[in-house]
Amino acid sequence: MQRSKIEVTDISLRDGIQSLLATRVRTEDMLPAIEVLDKCGFWSLEVWGGATFDVCLRFLKEDPWERLKKFKDAAKNTKLEMLLRGQNVVGYRHYPDDVVEAFVKKAYDNGIEVFRIFDALNDTRNMRKSIEVAKSIGAIVKGVLSYTISPVHTVEYYVSVARELVDMGIDIISIKDQAGLLSPKVSYDLVSALKSEFPDYPIHLHTQTTADLAEMAQLKGIEAGATIIDTACYSLSEQTSHPPGETMIYVLREFGYEVNVDSNLYKKAGDILKEVRKRYKKFDVLPPYPDVEVLIHQIPGGMISNFISQLREQNLEDKLEEVMKEVILVREDLGYPPLVTPTSQIVGTQAFLNVLHGERYKVVTKETKDYVKGLYGKPPAPVKEEILKKVLGDEEPIYDQRPADLLEPELDKIREEAQEAGARNEEDVLSYVLFPMVAKEFFERREKVELGEEPPIPIEEMEESPCDDKKAPVEFNVTVHGEQYHVQIAGMGEETPQGKTFFIRLDDQLAEVVLQPVREVEVGGVSYEVPEGSPVSPKRPKPRDIGDITAPVSGKVVNIKVSRGQEVKEGDVILVIEAMKMENEIHSPVDGVVEDILVKVGEIVNPDEVIMRIRPRRKGRKSK
Repeated sequence: MQRSKIEVTDISLRDGIQSLLATRVRTEDMLPAIEVLDKCGFWSLEVWGGATFDVCLRFLKEDPWERLKKFKDAAKNTKLEMLLRGQNVVGYRHYPDDVVEAFVKKAYDNGIEVFRIFDALNDTRNMRKSIEVAKSIGAIVKGVLSYTISPVHTVEYYVSVARELVDMGIDIISIKDQAGLLSPKVSYDLVSALKSEFPDYPIHLHTQTTADLAEMAQLKGIEAGATIIDTACYSLSEQTSHPPGETMIYVLREFGYEVNVDSNLYKKAGDILKEVRKRYKKFDVLPPYPDVEVLIHQIPGGMISNFISQLREQNLEDKLEEVMKEVILVREDLGYPPLVTPTSQIVGTQAFLNVLHGERYKVVTKETKDYVKGLYGKPPAPVKEEILKKVLGDEEPIYDQRPADLLEPELDKIREEAQEAGARNEEDVLSYVLFPMVAKEFFERREKVELGEEPPIPIEEMEESPCDDKKAPVEFNVTVHGEQYHVQIAGMGEETPQGKTFFIRLDDQLAEVVLQPVREVEVGGVSYEVPEGSPVSPKRPKPRDIGDITAPVSGKVVNIKVSRGQEVKEGDVILVIEAMKMENEIHSPVDGVVEDILVKVGEIVNPDEVIMRIRPRRKGRKSK
């Protein structure tokens, strides 16, 4: 008996690389695969959004808009899809409506036809604007139910969320099981309930394989009436990714379902990406077996791989198990938010800080405070009263207000600033609005590349090295700004007036560098060798007094809120440090006067280094 037709969306080039390779794959490595995937017969290809936008700018030093244009040029036959975080767009905070509207329109103009829109708290007020804009320009909208397990996340709860999304005009109801928690039984029950309530709406299943439930959940969901599923090619499937599409297509056809995907071409795309995966083995850090503990800690795949990388940056890999246990407690404290961006980062970073400092909520990120206050929306369950008091003090939460209604339009205000930072078009302006410092660094590097100061090396040129074959390679790892790189000395070139030329491979990318002559200097009785003409800055001192301000975690200074000589009160925010993609507000521990500021915006700081000094005010006296 011929059953219904099942459509397939391939997510290899978005969630596949995000879940398994920390999203670190360069665009040019994916283009050969998308050309094949485009010919397979998929309903859509999800290739953009999620973490890819941030990682393109922050780590790959690529323009995410150019990536989308290249993907669109390569995919002539298949709709391109993106994952949009509702009012968070592709960032980690709420953006005003004007930013959301401009971003959705530009994404559509550059090739996105399907928007899969979700909110981490399932607060549909945070999805309203993006749904409204996407529908107004003719895009297809998947309205997402972010699935999780908790006392409040019942089938009835999800049906009520779907009802609100349907009223907003979505085209498809999408179940997003980002942590791989959806069991076969719940999948069947939930899809059955949704089909009963909304018989005319397609149901889409996005299920991850972290605990090896996904294939069973998809099959039972299809039996209940789901007609669209997400899969990955075999070489980017399983572990914390998605079911292998080749396998699911085979099984569904055996059961009599119609699936119009060319399995041979799909396998060919998987073969291409198998070789790509080998090149990014540095980020391929997950164990090869299922994580059955995910049913307890509920941490999604992309979060786990990034957690490992982030803990490694802080030299705290041994704390992973302790942090994951703390995640469970923090999530309960905060009202059981689904662990999906940005709440996964909020909960994960707060858990990390609780473990790092040996005291729960001793240091609270700005994002945690904003979440507790209601600036991300209404938590699924009430935040524990003691946490409300500890985080907000006497402030009242604003759960009855749509968070975006509190935000002033910012696109026009920031456009000139973005252009001064290097933005050349409206896409650049949007990148700057979303990630100001990251985008500025990207613009500056782009300028250097175009001037020939930092020439990029095309992938095809990496295979041949202009090195002296007589020299044996020397390999080592270095850490720069929290990122670890594998360096191989590939050869030595000519002497120049600026110094000696060397050829190095940096994470398999060939580059030419010039090493300058060094001179010996002495700082604090210790001798250092530095390049000729380089300024030397002594290490920052260790804290001694109560007014010596230190960083709670290694990170980058992104904002300094005070100046020398300024009076501050205990609890005032004095600077902001970005770590693990979250902003950490540093508060003054005392009333006093800012005596010295030892850092600048953009500098990397480490724990136990004094970054600012505040002279405490004596009781009964005012500082002059």
